[in-house]
Amino acid sequence: MRSLPDADPGVPDIRSPLRYLWWNARRQRGALLLGMCFATVWWLVQALVPAVLGKGVDAVTDKDAGALLTWSGILFALGLVQAVTGVMRHRLAVYNWLAAAYRTVQLTARQAARLGATLPKRLSTGEVVSVGNSDISHIGGSMDILLRGSGSIVAIVVVTVYLISTSLPLGLLVLFGVPLMAVAVGPLLRPLHRRQKEQRDITGDLSTRAADIVSGLRVLRGIGGEQVFAGRYREESQRVRHAGVRVARVESLLEGAQIVLPGLLIAAVTAVGASFAVADEISVGQLVSFYTYAVFLIGPLRTLTEMADKLTKGHVAARRVVRILEMEPEVTGGTGRSEGGVLRDSYSGVTLQPGWFTALAASAPEDAIAIADRLGRYAPGDVTFGQTDLAELPLPEVRSRILVADNGARLFTGTLRAELDVRADDRADDRTEAGDDDRAEAGDDERVWRALRAACAEDIVEALPDGLDAPVAEAGREFSGGQQQRLRLARALLADPEVLILVEPTSAVDAHSEARIAERLAAARAGRTTLVCTTSPLVLDRADHVIYVEDGRVLAEGAHRELLDSSPRYAATVTRGED
Repeated sequence: MRSLPDADPGVPDIRSPLRYLWWNARRQRGALLLGMCFATVWWLVQALVPAVLGKGVDAVTDKDAGALLTWSGILFALGLVQAVTGVMRHRLAVYNWLAAAYRTVQLTARQAARLGATLPKRLSTGEVVSVGNSDISHIGGSMDILLRGSGSIVAIVVVTVYLISTSLPLGLLVLFGVPLMAVAVGPLLRPLHRRQKEQRDITGDLSTRAADIVSGLRVLRGIGGEQVFAGRYREESQRVRHAGVRVARVESLLEGAQIVLPGLLIAAVTAVGASFAVADEISVGQLVSFYTYAVFLIGPLRTLTEMADKLTKGHVAARRVVRILEMEPEVTGGTGRSEGGVLRDSYSGVTLQPGWFTALAASAPEDAIAIADRLGRYAPGDVTFGQTDLAELPLPEVRSRILVADNGARLFTGTLRAELDVRADDRADDRTEAGDDDRAEAGDDERVWRALRAACAEDIVEALPDGLDAPVAEAGREFSGGQQQRLRLARALLADPEVLILVEPTSAVDAHSEARIAERLAAARAGRTTLVCTTSPLVLDRADHVIYVEDGRVLAEGAHRELLDSSPRYAATVTRGED
């Protein structure tokens, strides 16, 4: 089996669930068409078996050994064809399922990277997680069922034609009976569609609640809020259970209809066929064929009902995917170029001189965060980088040259070395081409340890049994808040961007460690543009230049000790005193 195809580069402009499912089908149309061909032959072979079986019964009744051997050989050949086409149909069904499901993962992951900071503002964590948990399965199932569903339609048509050619009343009975059964299950699909959507929405909310509890468990234990949040989680989980029961009620009716309706058709065909056989209007073999066809039709009819169910689920799942795909990032890039230089936010008046270690103290923490977001192009604003508007630069270039590191950043699973030095793989590829691996790897470790020392985090690594090769658990939960903050600072220093913007990088460490970090941070970033948003006097005293912001605007700037004497409001802010 060939490998799965990659998704299209970029994100397609798709605005409706049906268009998304159609787009997916077009992307894998070759595999879909081939799978439909195998499924159609597979169903047709099964549809021919009752007719051949009836001919064999007639040969036994007529005591015709030659005809019996002939029809037995044909039946054996049909069995072989059915086995081969069944295997290929199943392989292609799995392939199409995987292709559609994981193309959806690729698209949503690419869109999440494209949206960046916009995504968590628009959607909850649970809604995004539910795409990977359940929606991809339903989208894959909607592609899978197209194979058997299209083949079952062809099989029903062939059986109907055979029955009409053999007995017009029986053929008409099947011809009108099949559409009536399809119409009968129609009223169940709309409430099923509605209840499935409701269940998915509630499940997404529950996933968000669970993520919040897990990420804040340490804080909840500290304030004694575990029982409160556990009670809320139980209430929401009961809502999910009740929603699931409501969905199951409609699905049980649908499953029951898949048995009852074909059963009624079988009973009618068998009764009419038996009366024709008694009247010698059809042979015994034909009666056997009619009965076998009536039983056989259960399979295609169940497949049609299953196709309606899976396409409905796929439509509901596609609606959530489309909701993510149709979002646009709050900020976009251009095609301009910049040689760097002064980084200035015109609204606030904050100006970062190249090579300076600048500190920003704000009377309201949200003002500092807003300025950092504008300077890092995470929020729209009138910002210039040298002689160029920041909005005119390509967004990937902005991200590589200006790094905003705040306390919302997370540690991911993997080795600590790989987690800290995120660009190590790129350098390793370059070294492989240059043929100088060993010396460069030693240099990489030296860079890591220098960054750890600057972040006052050597003790964290030294306490680990495997050092830099120690595994990091999800979200770095084995580390305390202060340890995580120091490791994140080391990671930001290792990235070594042209402009580094740190938001409260020492808020969770003790005063002794904070003083050492302030001293070492200034030395580590010597000659590089750095902005630290903080109100810590220990950090402010080490800065080359301090900017004080109030109500989103620069109110005063200068050296830390000068501002303590000249700006009472600055002094009140950084000393936690009163104006």
